[in-house]
Amino acid sequence: PKTDIVFLKVHKSASSTVMNVLFRFGETHNLTFAFPIGGGNQLFYPRHFLARFVQGFSPRSHQRFNILCHHMRFLQPEVQKVVSSSAVYFSILRNPVQLMESSFMYYKGTSAFSRARSLEEFFSQPYHYYNPADSDSHYARNLMTFDFGFNPDGAVSAKRVQLMLKAIEASFDLLLISEYFDESMVLLKEMLCWDLDSVISFPLNIRDSSTKSPLSDTIVEKIKDWNRLDWEIYTHFNRTFWERINQDIGRERMQQEVKALRKRQAELARTCLQGIGSVAPKDIKDSSLQPLQHGKAKILGYNLKQGLDKETERMCRRLVTPELQYSSALYKKQFAQKRP
Repeated sequence: PKTDIVFLKVHKSASSTVMNVLFRFGETHNLTFAFPIGGGNQLFYPRHFLARFVQGFSPRSHQRFNILCHHMRFLQPEVQKVVSSSAVYFSILRNPVQLMESSFMYYKGTSAFSRARSLEEFFSQPYHYYNPADSDSHYARNLMTFDFGFNPDGAVSAKRVQLMLKAIEASFDLLLISEYFDESMVLLKEMLCWDLDSVISFPLNIRDSSTKSPLSDTIVEKIKDWNRLDWEIYTHFNRTFWERINQDIGRERMQQEVKALRKRQAELARTCLQGIGSVAPKDIKDSSLQPLQHGKAKILGYNLKQGLDKETERMCRRLVTPELQYSSALYKKQFAQKRP
């Protein structure tokens, strides 16, 4: 199994669920994580990543970390200073239309979104709300482009798009697609030589559907247009995703793998969870499993079954622990005060 991994955690793209997979694998195999200085969940985002943002990094020591997966704005020469040269790089993308709708609810407090009552209102005159000079403007336009380290307000020329796609292809071994999450996990499992249980997950940091609203065709087109760079990235890598499946696994075997994954996930849900799945924040009984609530989104969580034996309880708890709590527990473990 591969243990040196860089995951570029793109915002609002099922990346918290992927992070849980990496946290569990890292914890079980005693791997080191490249944590932000002082803990926390972002490597000084939205600044471009620098090696010195990582706790325990020193240019003089040759220590490398196994897993780099906290939110960052990608800058490969700096990333290479903290991980081994054989590290596997991957990321996950999401359809920019859904991504924009999700960001609008989740980052409602940002400069671009706070005054617009709806996406319709925002798109009636985007530049009335959006100012590229605002420090949080990246949440409102070409967010994936920004996370990959590029300029989200750059002109959309064929040449620029080509250079951007080539740069991403040169840096990343695999790009997952959040709309095909199960297929993505199968590809990831194959690439990392992991077993099935290592890539099973329960969806984390997901929104209650009551806060989602359908988008009109007009708005969909406006979103694509506004996020043209993201759209180019997404359509290109959605195509290569399926090419890779055809080439490496084949559709038939992929179907079987996905079936096995879903079956195992259902087994674990029956073992671990009360009820049939996620519950509203107000119904989460264990406060340590309460996900962070943000913006206008209602983030769902889970209740564990009572009376599980110790080993099963530990496994189940890992599966449903929200990102911030899990990250901070791993941070404390990795940097436990070594008293003389």
